[in-house]
Amino acid sequence: MTTPKHDYYETLSVPRNASEEDIKKSYRKLARKFHPDLNPGDKVAEERFKNVQEAYEVLSDAKKRQMYDQVGFYSENGGYPGAASPGSGEPPPGMDFNGFDFSDFFTKQAGAGRGQPRQTSGGGGGFSDIFSHLFHRGAEEPADQPEKGADLEYALNIDFWQAIRGTQGAKISITRNEVCGTCNGSGAAPGGSVTCPQCNGTGSVTQMAGAMKFNLSCPRCGGKGTLQNACPTCHGEGRIARTETVTVNIPAGAQNGSRLRVPGKGNAGTHGAPAGDLYITTRVEEHPFFTRNGDNIEIRVPISVTEAGLGAKIEVPTIDGRTLLKIPPGTPNGRKFRLSEKGVVNARKNQRGDQIVEVVIQVPKVQDERTKEILRELGKLHPEDPRADIWAKV
Repeated sequence: MTTPKHDYYETLSVPRNASEEDIKKSYRKLARKFHPDLNPGDKVAEERFKNVQEAYEVLSDAKKRQMYDQVGFYSENGGYPGAASPGSGEPPPGMDFNGFDFSDFFTKQAGAGRGQPRQTSGGGGGFSDIFSHLFHRGAEEPADQPEKGADLEYALNIDFWQAIRGTQGAKISITRNEVCGTCNGSGAAPGGSVTCPQCNGTGSVTQMAGAMKFNLSCPRCGGKGTLQNACPTCHGEGRIARTETVTVNIPAGAQNGSRLRVPGKGNAGTHGAPAGDLYITTRVEEHPFFTRNGDNIEIRVPISVTEAGLGAKIEVPTIDGRTLLKIPPGTPNGRKFRLSEKGVVNARKNQRGDQIVEVVIQVPKVQDERTKEILRELGKLHPEDPRADIWAKV
């Protein structure tokens, strides 16, 4: 990974002191927003998605993030460009001052203005000690550490009934990084590596500047001492992007925003590390009549004035089919009835929700004199003011 052309924190829209959880939440949100499957043909969204993936790959790893925070970029070999690896205690970029005597310089500089020389720890002193102190990054570690692959996010659109009843064998197409089959993830072409001809395998070259000798990291091999022939399939990356069809089963009762984990279907890891996981987020389409509220199903059902006044038994739809609902005489508009265990099955709780039926009284269209006469008679039989309670409290 080379020097980024964009700030990883800005790419993920998080502050520099963001927690791991904040980084993960922002990554998932942006990955869903700019995923190529949700933005077909949008090159800008595709580029943003790649930048988000790259930023998350660095900031989600504590060691990579530490290096990025310190020097502004992450290097795959674990060090500074052209320098020794972190933790080695060596000065960048491999400069060697050990053959030079700077004792007079230290004595004069340290003692100036105070009348005495400054002591150095360990008794030795010298530029190498100073650089070792300034650029020491911790204990030595192998340059190439196995790293688990990044997780992937995918948004799956399903209809209302697929969410209620579940979906078996849903097929989705994803693009993920897989281990290169040609080099088995090493990034090198068959035949392995060869000794670097410029440094003869030492990893460093010597340059003179007057009386001073500098040992620099070999610019050709980057200090490794060997050159690898890049794999022609993955061009040295060790992984290649491939589009794959994944079959998933959506359990019954899935909600809008439910997340399903498919282990091992994220990006491939490096150096034998396991692959990341695939997280599928469901987006449930609305139904024209049913509304879901948790495990309950809600529906508004119209009834006539006669059914509300005299009472009746009516058929109402449920997610299982039709069922009878008893309307008692004098039912007011907006009354709600509960149909027990007619809602959504909750597999985790091993129980089922209810269906809530709200009745809406439909006023008949008055288009003939006979209907008007009947309504006038009804008004004479019930002359009470329906707004009496309101007037009493105003």
